[in-house]
Amino acid sequence: MRYLALPLLVATAAITGAAAPLPLVEPTITAVQGELLMAALPAGSHDLRLDDQPLHIDADGRYMLGVDRDFTGTRRLDWITKDGRSAHRLITVAAREWDIDRLPARLNPPADPNAPRNLEYEARREAEIAQVKAARADVSPWPFWRAAWQWPATGRISTHFGSQRVYGDVPASYHGGMDIAAPSGAPVTAPVPGVVRLATGPFALEGNLVIIDHGRGLFSVMMHLSKIDVKVGDILAQGDPVGRIGSTGRSTGPHLHWGLTWNGIKVDPEKLVPPMPVKTPEAGR
Repeated sequence: MRYLALPLLVATAAITGAAAPLPLVEPTITAVQGELLMAALPAGSHDLRLDDQPLHIDADGRYMLGVDRDFTGTRRLDWITKDGRSAHRLITVAAREWDIDRLPARLNPPADPNAPRNLEYEARREAEIAQVKAARADVSPWPFWRAAWQWPATGRISTHFGSQRVYGDVPASYHGGMDIAAPSGAPVTAPVPGVVRLATGPFALEGNLVIIDHGRGLFSVMMHLSKIDVKVGDILAQGDPVGRIGSTGRSTGPHLHWGLTWNGIKVDPEKLVPPMPVKTPEAGR
């Protein structure tokens, strides 16, 4: 029997190896530039990775990921199925057409290198940016992002996400949120539930602003408010008051700038909400 043991072990190993499940290759899905992709894998999937970086997945398979406004190409998702098999799928990112305003180069003259520095302003901006970074530092476990999204304010969309000016051949920074023009004092509400992480101002550019944590690295920022109705730590239900539309900070008129970031990537809020409600006149008027 001692001489039969080794061949028996080899045969058993061969059978076991032949029965090992093959990796699953799932169909490719398509996202677009600037999209916050919300999707699902079969329940029980785990160890999800995006381009080999860990990505949170809920027990029922729901996950989200943000696509940068200028990203082109493909991304890869890998995970382990409930029964222990490895699986992967590709995400192809389709290009979008952005609102581009092309202007003569003379309208954007270069900064004067000999101009004196405004040290007071630089120190102020450094402190303001630090507050914003601190507010977005935690990746909280809240599942608020899974709610059906609604508009935080109603009005005319004056600037869409991703809009950009190009002076000659030199592109300026693109618009990292969307602007909703409405009368000063009009209400601003929470688009989905969340926790208030910053409520302060006025900042030099953003004016009075509120940052809301929707969970798993997803944050709303509401800028240029005339009034703030919340404080840090408040837990907001969908539709709860956040503040009032205004024109504080660098603004040419009353509007709400609504920005959305996922783990530092700016994404398009307009893709998450239904069409803007049409304002109808009151009965008898």
